[in-house]
Amino acid sequence: MSVEYLLTSLVVVLIPGTGVVYTVSSSIGGGRRRGLFAAVGCTLGIVPHMLAAMLGLSGIMQAGSVVFEVVRWAGVAYLVYMGLSMIRHAGDLPMDGGAATSDPAGPIVRRGVLLNVLNPKLTLFFFAFLPQFLDAPPGLLDAELIWLGGIFMLMTLAVFTAYVFASAAIRDLVLAAPVARRWIERAFGAFLVCFAAKLAATDR
Repeated sequence: MSVEYLLTSLVVVLIPGTGVVYTVSSSIGGGRRRGLFAAVGCTLGIVPHMLAAMLGLSGIMQAGSVVFEVVRWAGVAYLVYMGLSMIRHAGDLPMDGGAATSDPAGPIVRRGVLLNVLNPKLTLFFFAFLPQFLDAPPGLLDAELIWLGGIFMLMTLAVFTAYVFASAAIRDLVLAAPVARRWIERAFGAFLVCFAAKLAATDR
């Protein structure tokens, strides 16, 4: 485990992306519990990237390939769907915070998983950056890749949990101003649409 790998992983995790937007908006809209479920979902969304790297799918996932284009446009469509849903339903959660304790975990976690499965930042990390820190090309159930990927997942969960607690801390202030809350949630939705536009314009 090199210092370079830890620093690279930390930078990748800290760069605000779709997972951060989803986790923060979940915490503000539905409380700490909902935010933690979102963070867990985003963390689990890293697993398919690890599996793809172990299965040697980096070649067919190169930018410009048919598979890459399919995944890219699926990501664009899902980000647009999530963003427009957040804009449309901004402020719909009960103001008394009741939804924060009654929301089923499944849908929240699944949305987080999908967001990170379709996250091109993670695809780039596992197919371009992570192999540089391996002693040999990754194989099936590669112990070294699982170890490095596990560290990356722990970092992701820790950073996203920090986002959850920070967002939950200002939840009461947001709930006290319904109009501000609606505009904040619409802004998060707009961020996701902007991420979708950026992904759609990405050529390489």
